[in-house]
Amino acid sequence: MYWETLPNWVWAIFYLFLSTTLGTAIWNVCRKKIVSLSIAMVVITITIPIVGVFNSVGRQKGMNEFEHLISEMKQGAIWTFYIITALLYLLFYWGIFVFEKKKSKVSY
Repeated sequence: MYWETLPNWVWAIFYLFLSTTLGTAIWNVCRKKIVSLSIAMVVITITIPIVGVFNSVGRQKGMNEFEHLISEMKQGAIWTFYIITALLYLLFYWGIFVFEKKKSKVSY
């Protein structure tokens, strides 16, 4: 195979982050906390890798996944905006989750 790829540690961190997010979202759904955001997060964490892999298969020689994402975003590919928006939603979700945890610990 002649494709470039990101280092293994990048993929390990990325998939660890996704699996932690997925586990947290499922846990929140079971506990009935921030349910609507958590259900959306379950769907998003499952679809991010699927969309990314399917659209990175045909990338050019010598281009890694991140370079391909940026290149396709410059060309206006819709899937790239989905990936970027979904990753930003992950950060938003973690912010809400941490805020809710701190709020529940501080309640008087």
